[in-house]
Amino acid sequence: AGLAKVMTAYIVLEDHPLATGALGPAIPVTATTIAAAQAESATQQSVVPVATGETLTELQALEGLLVAQGNDMATLLTDWDAGSIAAFVAKMNASAHTLGLDSTKFTDPSGLDPGSVSTPADMIRLGEAAMSIPAFAQVVAMPQATLPLAGLVYNFDYDLGHDGIVGVKTGSDSTAGGCFLFESQETVGGKDVTLVGAVFGQEGASPVTTALDGADALVHAAFATVGTFPALLAPGHPVGRIVAPWAPSVPVTAESSSIVGWPGLTVPLQVHVGALPSAIPAGAQIGVLRADLGGRHTDLALRTSQPLHGPSAFWRITRW
Repeated sequence: AGLAKVMTAYIVLEDHPLATGALGPAIPVTATTIAAAQAESATQQSVVPVATGETLTELQALEGLLVAQGNDMATLLTDWDAGSIAAFVAKMNASAHTLGLDSTKFTDPSGLDPGSVSTPADMIRLGEAAMSIPAFAQVVAMPQATLPLAGLVYNFDYDLGHDGIVGVKTGSDSTAGGCFLFESQETVGGKDVTLVGAVFGQEGASPVTTALDGADALVHAAFATVGTFPALLAPGHPVGRIVAPWAPSVPVTAESSSIVGWPGLTVPLQVHVGALPSAIPAGAQIGVLRADLGGRHTDLALRTSQPLHGPSAFWRITRW
């Protein structure tokens, strides 16, 4: 459904970067856009009123696409970016491949065509990519916008500002049901935690409202499991040794640190050590133990627990 517009906006902003707060270039309203608006109005689809000879800025067109949900805005941006729907859809599928959206196929830029299909997992990955673009995040965080002919339009994402939700996009049609791709942000244990999720195929008197309610439930359930957990390693736990041919080996320990995570989280660890001098005092930092917490890194200092003495003159002479 309308979640396809996330990919449309993503491609437009990749091709035509827009600084946060900037209006961007003027986009002329074409005859194709007018025809799309008329056809979609006739079938009671979501449109943004436009007029022949009118121009919209890139920002206004994105607001019409993502806030007002205008299918005709998808046509406007498609023509401007690629010259035709077919060329733009090819870009959409190429980007889907690049982003690893293996279960996604686009057949139109608005999602109205039932041939545009995806999965929650794929849409979450797309949502993460789109929200990394500041201009996109700015638009989807808007509860309302003012457009030239349409006037004041409201975002269908009524969860904005609740449960830490800062976007991204709702969608609904008879084939897909109510859908909602969302991002929520909370502070846990002094750390900012971002949750991206998706709800698909909701039914009921108001499928979008059902999807929004489902997102609320997911956010509450997910953040209920997130917390501060004990240290990755006990204080003084050895993680390695420095071995030198002229002296006994020296144990290396990692600093203790609690982490923000959730039950079942796998934390890959990597040791990073650079070139070392021949003599190292006790307690010296010789590198870091890097913990990967869902793409965010926490570095724990690696320190010597005993001094490493340099080679003696006799050792050097006898091995010259």
